[in-house]
Amino acid sequence: MDLGIAGKSAIVCASSKGLGRGCAMALAAEGVSLVINGRGAEALEATAEEIRAAHGVAVTAVACDVTTPAGRAELLAANPDPDILVNNAGGPPRGDFRDFGPEDWQTAVNGNMITPIELIKATVDGMIARGFGRIVNVTSVAVKAPIDELCLSNGARCGLTGFVAGLSRKTVAHNVTINNLLPGPFDTDRLRAGHRFAAEQSGQPVDDIRAAGAARNPSGRFGTPEEFGATCAFLCSVHAGYMTGQQVLLDGGSYPGTF
Repeated sequence: MDLGIAGKSAIVCASSKGLGRGCAMALAAEGVSLVINGRGAEALEATAEEIRAAHGVAVTAVACDVTTPAGRAELLAANPDPDILVNNAGGPPRGDFRDFGPEDWQTAVNGNMITPIELIKATVDGMIARGFGRIVNVTSVAVKAPIDELCLSNGARCGLTGFVAGLSRKTVAHNVTINNLLPGPFDTDRLRAGHRFAAEQSGQPVDDIRAAGAARNPSGRFGTPEEFGATCAFLCSVHAGYMTGQQVLLDGGSYPGTF
């Protein structure tokens, strides 16, 4: 299927590795030029070179912290008028809510709610004026089924979900859609860190934790960044203009609900 977005431009946040990298790769395969972002310059530039070599599109690498105003300004200076925005950020730490103070909550809300809202605010009116825009927020399955040790993430990401629910119904008439992509267990650094956390808490070997996690998923495995990126690319396509304000689960069937 031709997604109809060749020649468009995108900002993909937190895309030096993991799910963000999967999204960037999939968009590049469709002929989309990219501004990619990460905090580590070396890993980011390596990803940029790999994308250029694989797909021949223009890739600008911006090493910055997008959770700061200065970082967002640097990212937007590289592409003030993207056709596509993929909001993504590393989640806050795991733990018991009793161990977190106000600063921890403020950091979580800033990274996983305020930052994507600020980037949407900076880009959505240009999309509306041009008559095309696709915004995808990478959130978490935790907004559908909260995960106890991810209390910071549960709260912050649900806040973003509520914001998007309202705005997405206002922009869709202008062919600007906003959807949330909810990953379950994907084989990324964050998942592996979770396995190490669980192993430390339980005293079990980390390989046993990993194997048990894969076995619990109805699919019998963890997802891959490549299949996550393919779904993101479809949401950014011309074929998804009638789809907005949705929570798109990619979790191998682990969410047990009917709705």
